[in-house]
Amino acid sequence: MAILLFALLAIFFLINVPIAVALGLASTIVFFIQGTVEPIVIVQRMFNAVDSFPLLAVPFFILAGSLMESGGISRRLIRLANVMFGRVKGGLAIVSIVACAFFAAISGSAAATTAAVGALLIPAMVKKGYDKDFSTAVQAAGGTIGVMIPPSVPLVLYGVTAGVSIGSLFIAGILPGILVGGSLILLVYIISLKRGYGGEEKADFKEFLKAFADAILALLMPVIILGGIYGGIFTPTEAAVVAVVYGLIVGLVIYREIKFKDLIEVFTSSILVTAVIMFIIAGASAFGYYLTRERIPGELTELMLGVTDNWIVALLIINAVLLVAGAFLETSAAIIILTPILVPIVSALGIDLTHFGIIMIVNLAIGFITPPVGINLFVAANIADTKFEKLIGAIIPFIIIMVIDVLIISFIPAISLFLIE
Repeated sequence: MAILLFALLAIFFLINVPIAVALGLASTIVFFIQGTVEPIVIVQRMFNAVDSFPLLAVPFFILAGSLMESGGISRRLIRLANVMFGRVKGGLAIVSIVACAFFAAISGSAAATTAAVGALLIPAMVKKGYDKDFSTAVQAAGGTIGVMIPPSVPLVLYGVTAGVSIGSLFIAGILPGILVGGSLILLVYIISLKRGYGGEEKADFKEFLKAFADAILALLMPVIILGGIYGGIFTPTEAAVVAVVYGLIVGLVIYREIKFKDLIEVFTSSILVTAVIMFIIAGASAFGYYLTRERIPGELTELMLGVTDNWIVALLIINAVLLVAGAFLETSAAIIILTPILVPIVSALGIDLTHFGIIMIVNLAIGFITPPVGINLFVAANIADTKFEKLIGAIIPFIIIMVIDVLIISFIPAISLFLIE
């Protein structure tokens, strides 16, 4: 029956059934054939999965990111990044990565980071003589940092699913996010040197102070969130609400770039994104319920340990599984499907679950720039008015460097755990 479950899931994915429906329907069909569980129990499981206080952080962080995105934040962050790094060879490409890192600390979404920063910098890079495919690939890759640096919606989902502290995951994501951002900067610098992409004019200290003062309210948001969580002032869920209030005050009152009429669109887009994620969680709960009843995670753990009890070899296998899954599955679905399966395995191998959460998220982040799904590639291609297929060659070096980052993060746990120990 387990084989039938996974076969049905694969068929539904191939015929483009929505992920949430595919998960719930495949599980329900198998339960119906077995006749061991009443349909009402499945419905109750799906409802209980989304009836969770920690999951309230998801819609509020999404809304906070939308508010900050609409409030002129991206323009201010790009200006600050340009003043800091614009004079370096390949300056605008480096500015793109740095601006993504800044914006990642606000939005928590890879696609939102790509769209907000790319809308301004992809045309600017092309205008300055950068190759269009390279410029688009840089932006797509930079956007992946959005799910690593806190706050991060995927980290919230992993924390809830695996039963790991969301606050610890947020702190653990900082250094890996910096590592990935730094490696991408190094790559674009080397490519820019080879292609002769020049830097911008050097900015003086006065310009830096002015840009920093203009962007300080945006930069304070992650400080308030993480400081409040680790200062014991509020929980991660409450921090998400604080972020929304902060975003409203900054956008409506201080910067005044959000009008009351704009709030309808902001709330609507946030609701739609949240609804999709919650439906996926509900559908995946039925899927997970079947796996738990049939002890499939336990059997897979025994199978893995039967193949190897070497945590290095096992982690290489798990990384390969996550990379493939990220290329074909939407990130939220991949987290909710794979976490219950993989957590028992990594626990048996003695791998810290907070560390594994970062490994999982960075692996799945590569899926944002990996065909055929590659949502960041689609977003960036749409901004650049170019074809998705043309970006495949340009994105390969970024995929390679991020795979190297994954291996470094996997086998040097201190990168993830140093700040929380």
